[in-house]
Amino acid sequence: MSRVLLIGSINMDLVVEADSFPRQGETLFGHRFATYPGGKGANQAVAAARLGAEVSLIACVGKDAFGAQLLAGLQAEGVDTRWVRQVEEATGMASITLAGCDNAIMVVSGANNAVSPAQLDDAEAAFAAADVVLAQLEVPLATVEHAAMLAARHGKPFILNPAPAQALPASLLQQTSLLTPNEYELAVALDSQQPWQALLASRPAGIVMTQGSQGASYADAQGQLQQIAGFPVSAVDSTGAGDTFNGALAAFWALGLAEAVRRANAAAALSVTRPGAQGGMPTLAALQQFLDQQA
Repeated sequence: MSRVLLIGSINMDLVVEADSFPRQGETLFGHRFATYPGGKGANQAVAAARLGAEVSLIACVGKDAFGAQLLAGLQAEGVDTRWVRQVEEATGMASITLAGCDNAIMVVSGANNAVSPAQLDDAEAAFAAADVVLAQLEVPLATVEHAAMLAARHGKPFILNPAPAQALPASLLQQTSLLTPNEYELAVALDSQQPWQALLASRPAGIVMTQGSQGASYADAQGQLQQIAGFPVSAVDSTGAGDTFNGALAAFWALGLAEAVRRANAAAALSVTRPGAQGGMPTLAALQQFLDQQA
C-alpha cells in the first residue's frame, strides 16, 4: 500500500439538513444540525488511511476547541500529524446545507491560510519518504506550487485535486502528474472551453475527470478515452465523495491508474451511503467486501 503525503485543509463542518436551499433573503427551518470533521486535506487523509495507506498530513489548525478535536480525530484514524501546526488563526470551518442528495457549502479558511511554503520546507523529509503526494486548493496556491516543486525534487508523483476551482498556472500543471477535477473544475483549471474529451486527450494519462455516479474518465497513454464505470448505491450525503475518491486513488496508486480509479469509484460510492464527509469513508475490508459483491 502507498505511503501518501497530504498537503491541505482541516475544517470543522457545521451541517444543517433541510428540505430545500434558502433563496436570497429567505429564512427556512432545518430538520437537523450536526458537526463533522472535514476539510479536503483531512478528508482525503482519512480516506487513504482507512484504506490501509500510511498517511502523513501537512496542515494547520487553530489553538481552539475545534482544532484540538480535529487533531485528536485524525490521530485516532492513524494519520501522522507531526507536521500539523497549531496557529493563532481560528480553525477553518465550513457551513454546509444538505437538501436531498445535494449540498451547498460556504468555507471560512481560517488557519488553512497559514499553511506556507516554509512549513513545507520544514517537512521536506516527509516528501522524501512518500510514494505519492496529494494536494488540493483549500490552502494558498503558492504553497501548492511549492509542494509540487518539492515532490518533483524528490521524484515523487504529484496528484492535484483542483478544488475549489481556479485557473492554474502553466508551471504548476507541468509539475502535476495527475489532475483530478470534475467537468467544471477541468474547464476552469485549464482555462478552456473545449469539450472535456478534448481536454482529457490533451494530457494523456495526466487527468482523471470524476463524473459522480457515472464513475470517471481519462485518456490513456495512447490518447484513447477510457471510462471506468461507477457503482449504483442509495445516496444519503454526497459531501465527501470527491475527497474519498482522491484519497483512495492515492492509496491504490501502486496498482496502476485503471485499477486505482476503479477502486476509487467504489470507495466514493460507499462514502455517500452515510452522512458526513468522513462518516461514510470505507475501510479496506468494507471496500473489498463491496467489490466482491459486485463481481
